[in-house]
Amino acid sequence: MRELDAAAVGRWASACAHSLDALRPEINGINVYPVADSDTGSNLHHTVSGAWHALHGAPAPATAGAALAVLAKGAVAAAKGNSGVILSQVLRGLAEALADRPVDGPALAEAFRHADEVATGAVARPVAGTMLSVLHAVASAVSGATGELAEVARTAAEAAAAALEQTPQQLPVLARAGVVDAGGRGVVAVLDALLDVITGGGHTHDHPLTAHGHGHGEPALYAWEVMFLLEGADEAALPVLRKALSGLGDSVTVAADGAGAHAVHVHCADIGAAIEAALDAGRPRRIRVEPLVTPAPLQPGGGLDRTVVAVVHGDGLAEVIRAENVAVLSVPAGAVPSVEEMLGLITETTGKHVTVLPGGPELTAAADTAAGHAMAGDRDVVVIPCASPVQVLAALAVHDPARRTNDDVVAMAEAAAATRRGEVLVATGEALSVVGRAHAGDVVGLVDGEVVRIEPAPATEANLLEAAITVLARLLGPGGELVTVVTGVGAPAGIEEVLTGWLRGEHPEVELVCYSGRQTDAVLLIGVE
Repeated sequence: MRELDAAAVGRWASACAHSLDALRPEINGINVYPVADSDTGSNLHHTVSGAWHALHGAPAPATAGAALAVLAKGAVAAAKGNSGVILSQVLRGLAEALADRPVDGPALAEAFRHADEVATGAVARPVAGTMLSVLHAVASAVSGATGELAEVARTAAEAAAAALEQTPQQLPVLARAGVVDAGGRGVVAVLDALLDVITGGGHTHDHPLTAHGHGHGEPALYAWEVMFLLEGADEAALPVLRKALSGLGDSVTVAADGAGAHAVHVHCADIGAAIEAALDAGRPRRIRVEPLVTPAPLQPGGGLDRTVVAVVHGDGLAEVIRAENVAVLSVPAGAVPSVEEMLGLITETTGKHVTVLPGGPELTAAADTAAGHAMAGDRDVVVIPCASPVQVLAALAVHDPARRTNDDVVAMAEAAAATRRGEVLVATGEALSVVGRAHAGDVVGLVDGEVVRIEPAPATEANLLEAAITVLARLLGPGGELVTVVTGVGAPAGIEEVLTGWLRGEHPEVELVCYSGRQTDAVLLIGVE
């Protein structure tokens, strides 16, 4: 087949419905994220079946784009679960990209890219290791493709299968359960079906990973899945709705059908509040509410009953912490994570006990809010207050998964509290301190939040080093054994060698460890233990 036509789209919809029906038990069996409620396969099948029935009951469309538009609208109306809503947005993205053009290889490649953008845009907090990651891998693999229709479809199916196998490395809860992402498995099935329709051959990808311990024990109700169609909503009201729902729970999607209506989905503990938020935005109808259950207890052993996670500013710091095999949420400098982002960090683990290490006062406040949220379920969440990322690193340095949970938390809290902290930064405004007035552009050195040195602008290598040594000398005044330095994007070249030389002369007994954090809010972060 050189071009996809309306009849082929109908055959694809039918093939998807049959394939997902056959795979339903398998996909349900590996469903552990975002909630281990064993319904992703059923939700995907219900969504695709609704799309097929909409197309089957409509007047025969003239083009593939028109057929896809009918499928998309039917999928949005029938969508169940987070996975169903996302799949409906894939169909909508394909329909929008292919509305007025022949569907050959390059057109299909461009449509996959647009479908990736539309599906990701519908999700309030995209998470790596889910069906969104599989879709993104497909879009990347076919980007700029100029080959035949079958070649593009084959590349997409193979990229999806390869990306699916990587999902356990991207999402810790999948790795702990020993499964690939259930929604991603559905995407592979859908693309295999498309390749079959185009080539007339049989293409399947088997994934033998199965859950360990999933489905055992008595699950406990802790929240609800709320879904509805929203009509009459002004575009300006949709961001407000997203924010309101994100404050109530997680797995928030607001997905358009291309004809003015939106499918809305949220996991939350307060059904009434979700409906009230919808009434403020438009007219909700076809409201569906289903109970969610907590993930079943894991089999004992392997330290899987507890997890340590962190939240910091900046991707560089996140990489440093992630290298310690710790799940971490990275937010931009100066930003505060949303409730949904923090809940995602906490609930993406299968651990019964979760210890959160936030790298700053405002991050600690956000973590405290999420720890007491109803959507945290029956997890025991403990937040260890940290005023700086260097205190997070100090806590992680003493973390011992083999130690009793309470003892480990105490050890981490003591290590964080005992770490004296310093900063070297460039002032962004004017401020008065105990050592004088700082102006914008001045280099400022702080110890435990108090200014101890001001070097006049501009921020040169010389005055940055002068401030760093002043801060380090103050921190080491009461003693110390280990200095940790995290360098930002503005750190002078060779800073590690300079500080090593100074320590060798003034404090030869002290060890120095230096990390590249690439943070933008501080030139240097310094910790002394």
